[in-house]
Amino acid sequence: MSPRNVDVTDLVTRAQAGEARSVARLITLVETESDHLREVSAALAPLVGGAHVVGLTGSPGVGKSTTTSALVTELRARGLRVGVLAVDPTSPFSGGALLGDRIRMTDHATDSEVFIRSMASRGHLGGLSWATPHAIRVLDAAGCDVVLLETVGVGQSEVEVAGLADTTVVLLAPGMGDGIQAAKAGILEIGDVFCVNKADRDGAATTRRELRTMLSMSDRQDGWKRPIDLTVATEGTGVPELVDHLQEHAAHLRTSGQLARRRTDRLRREIQAIALDQVRRRFVLDGGEELDALAARAFAGDVDPFSAADTLLADLDA
Repeated sequence: MSPRNVDVTDLVTRAQAGEARSVARLITLVETESDHLREVSAALAPLVGGAHVVGLTGSPGVGKSTTTSALVTELRARGLRVGVLAVDPTSPFSGGALLGDRIRMTDHATDSEVFIRSMASRGHLGGLSWATPHAIRVLDAAGCDVVLLETVGVGQSEVEVAGLADTTVVLLAPGMGDGIQAAKAGILEIGDVFCVNKADRDGAATTRRELRTMLSMSDRQDGWKRPIDLTVATEGTGVPELVDHLQEHAAHLRTSGQLARRRTDRLRREIQAIALDQVRRRFVLDGGEELDALAARAFAGDVDPFSAADTLLADLDA
């Protein structure tokens, strides 16, 4: 199926039926900024809203991928269809995800009720790909009950995951100084559920205690008491309790009205980003020469940058 010969309606219908190939094709269309992106977005709009989007964030080495895989196992045991978006570092040569699809979650690769996709961050510092919101919609429309969003693992910039997830899980590990790093990064503010993974190591109880102390001093007022789970993801220990807390938070969001607010805020930011991107593209395509001329005038002192910007915007709107 060539890029110029795509039946988006058929792809969406097949994706709704759970056909993995169509789901993959739709994600590829949005990730590559296909000419069909607008059509895909319009077709998905009435079909989304049913999936619980769970973001997993934390420093490199805390076991995000292993925890994600363990969560998939537990969610499937509860009869839920699961989608996984693992945003990986970008290859400087191909532009694709370095770790590739499914390498870390081979146990679930043959499960027709699990869809796993690696996406390249493409240098985006927030740990997420720009196409991530669109990919979430694809998995939502495909009937996933839960979408797990695993970030690259780039430290303090990962707070961006909270803007895309309904529930944000912050992963820490003992002996890594994660408690202090979490406080520095502002991750304490974005976390809805906290998880001290690798809890079989010395210091897990101490990390949990320090984290609980820091959370008690946090000024977040949303009526949700943020739990701190101890897990050993490689063995599945503590994972059922973690999933219980994820489901409890989802219920809290619905009953408190916060789910609608979070999702509306998410769409507001996305609409703004799309609008700004379109303006940027117009500058490049329509105002390139004029922008160069205005920059030269500003360099010469003939015009200030604000006046130059006003001139450029007025000419683009003309």
